[in-house]
Amino acid sequence: MSITNETELQGMQKASEAVAYTLKEMRNYAQVGMSTKELDEFGGKILKDLGAKSAPFLTYGFPGWTCISVNNEFCHGIPSERNLLKEGDLINIDVSAELEGYWSDNGGSFVLGNDIHSHQKLIDASKEILQKAINNIKGGVRISDIGSLIETEAKKRGYRVIKNLTGHGVGRSLHEEPHEIANYKDRFNLNRFKKNTVVAIETFISTTSNYAETLADGWTMVGDKGGFMAQHEHTIVVTGDKPIILTASNEIWN
Repeated sequence: MSITNETELQGMQKASEAVAYTLKEMRNYAQVGMSTKELDEFGGKILKDLGAKSAPFLTYGFPGWTCISVNNEFCHGIPSERNLLKEGDLINIDVSAELEGYWSDNGGSFVLGNDIHSHQKLIDASKEILQKAINNIKGGVRISDIGSLIETEAKKRGYRVIKNLTGHGVGRSLHEEPHEIANYKDRFNLNRFKKNTVVAIETFISTTSNYAETLADGWTMVGDKGGFMAQHEHTIVVTGDKPIILTASNEIWN
């Protein structure tokens, strides 16, 4: 989506604040012994109270209001009454929604309670790399150059990137052009970021895998070589200078 007037910017801000608030509250609500289904229902109620509708449910018929992935699950985890959260779990929550015709997307990984499995270093890498990537985005910058930055920073820290999961355009629907904002230098992608466009920038930082594979449930994705992955995501407006981070209030960088 390209922002052409103040009304559109305000619409994107309102939708983004809804998903950011929901993500922050879900992260704070999560506790040991809680099922991912209960956590999802909590988030779904917040969205409903704000007048927002779950984007994965609306777009794909996803069996949940939000995506909640735990430990070796990389993304698109289905909320379940059987999946009980434990101390030290690596949890990823991805919240996207539609509100009054505008769509926004954000997500983040975190450790529940004490970091007994030493996931925090991976999480910090994902956060820091996302921040550096976003700070380098402005109109005219090659999308592939941002991918190169993400992969280079991951390698510096001893990690890999997932090559078949990408950021994307967003605004009037969940996925728009540019459809692929990869975490590596895609030399075939000659597109550049355009001023005033809205995009969801995501990091997919992995310990051992380079690709994500879908499990038999048709949704949940795991690494082709196992391991763990941290993801962080903001929806931004590209400008001629520093981007406007629409989902900043999710506090994933705190």
